[in-house]
Amino acid sequence: MNRKLLILGTRGIPANYGGFETFAERLSLYLVERGWEVTVYCQGNCKNLETKVWQGINLVNIPTKNTGALSSVIFDYRSTIHALQQDGMLLVLGYNTAIFSLLYWLKKRISIMNMDGMEWWRSKWNFWQKLWLFFNERCGALFSNHLIADHPQIKKHLTSYISPRKITVIPYGTEEVTNIDESLLKTYKLVPNQYILVIARPEPENSILEIVSAFSSRKWGMKLVVLGRYLPQEVPYHQKVMEAASDEVIFAGAIYEKEIVDTLRFYTRLYIHGHTVGGTNPSLVEALAAGSPVLAQNNAFNRWVAGEKAHYFGDTTDCLQELKELLYDEQELERMKVASIARYRSQFSENRDLEAYEMLLSAYITEAIPRKVHHKAAFQINTRTNEI
Repeated sequence: MNRKLLILGTRGIPANYGGFETFAERLSLYLVERGWEVTVYCQGNCKNLETKVWQGINLVNIPTKNTGALSSVIFDYRSTIHALQQDGMLLVLGYNTAIFSLLYWLKKRISIMNMDGMEWWRSKWNFWQKLWLFFNERCGALFSNHLIADHPQIKKHLTSYISPRKITVIPYGTEEVTNIDESLLKTYKLVPNQYILVIARPEPENSILEIVSAFSSRKWGMKLVVLGRYLPQEVPYHQKVMEAASDEVIFAGAIYEKEIVDTLRFYTRLYIHGHTVGGTNPSLVEALAAGSPVLAQNNAFNRWVAGEKAHYFGDTTDCLQELKELLYDEQELERMKVASIARYRSQFSENRDLEAYEMLLSAYITEAIPRKVHHKAAFQINTRTNEI
């Protein structure tokens, strides 16, 4: 059995950026422990291509000059060309440059693609960027051997133009938060259970302005802690958010240290999740794993993840009303906390996402088997729903 896997589509590991990088690290470590040979492509600050081994994982550092969109496309292309010269299956995380999957298809290489969220729905993109993403979503669906949807709504969207038999639903998982250090709160002058937490990229579709405006409309006697990289001098939306903030709002910057973020989630009085677009958002799953009471933007994506015992808001007015009702209701906050842990344990715990990925990958293990046979093998996972 040729248990070799090449992972593309992330900035690389160790994870210092976002959900895909964190997942790539978790999956790689899990598979290596189970005897797989795993290679992850990374955006490297190097002049020439470099390879190294980190915790048993092969890292291929592709030189990139900057972090702009064009640089990411070039990085993905170079990663694709390099991967075509290596043995193993290909797991591509995200479809932003899925046009390159045509090369895998032409070379009859087995590629599996995580279709991420509906990227072209996001309001931050202009018309041409949305068209590019729309086109690449179709390319990924057409040229990949199999598709992974991290949320039932993503599968529902994809089945509008592709066979449901080609799609498997695997939501993200994470570890339950148990290793916390209350002293880490002192750095931010925070008191347990006396602050509200928001963790999201500062973009319009994440409802940051609505959340900050609602919170800042009155005094609460507690802090709103907002994590993320804000550049008010460069990005007008960032400036709007910061101008709307009261003196009870703390912009703590982008924090990637897991121990710190876990501690912030564990001790928060309320976790507000404003994402309006996407599938199973890793940050929301991680909030559930920390037992954070959740107030989320009211949409089908968030409702499926957080469950019916979380609270939801639609706009700034709704958010303010929820804050008024929740922040001083100790019993309801405690009920929400218990519900978060229960939801996490029932759907997102115990590495079930990693086990599901290995099951799917194993169905495509031998490259010599014709492509149609590989699909039939993968469909045995669940022939009725294709969910693992």
